[in-house]
Amino acid sequence: MESQSEEKIKILYVDDEENNLQAFKATFRRDFKVFLAISAQEGERILNDEEIDIIITDQRMPEKTGVEFLESIIPVHPKPIRLLLTGYTDIQAVIDAINKGQVYHYLTKPWEEEYLRTVIKNAYEVYSLRRENERLTQALLKANEQLEFLLRQNLLS
Repeated sequence: MESQSEEKIKILYVDDEENNLQAFKATFRRDFKVFLAISAQEGERILNDEEIDIIITDQRMPEKTGVEFLESIIPVHPKPIRLLLTGYTDIQAVIDAINKGQVYHYLTKPWEEEYLRTVIKNAYEVYSLRRENERLTQALLKANEQLEFLLRQNLLS
């Protein structure tokens, strides 16, 4: 049972509305390991303490917009897939989300549970493929170094 919880997708949901946070957790806690943050600052603290796979953030928050939050964490936490959730349709927010926040998907509130679940699973698939690509690239670099070493040894002997 312990290994199952470790395999769950780890999601950080950032929203300044407590009701939204609790509704999200109640809806998805069985499927995913959910971390909640009521502010961008709290979200950053969680990212520093936990290895998060997917970040979902509300766009309209008091101290930082969702896009500003996502943009600010990219240098330190580039790997999590980012989703933007908002109750407002603001075309500039969509453009900024894609260009500045490197957002994988833009969703509107209220979310449709099955659609959001599908988006999360698809986002995790992208996350997993990126991690596997990184692992294979490192293995290839190591193999190249070993081949270069063997080639130098053969040239010297």
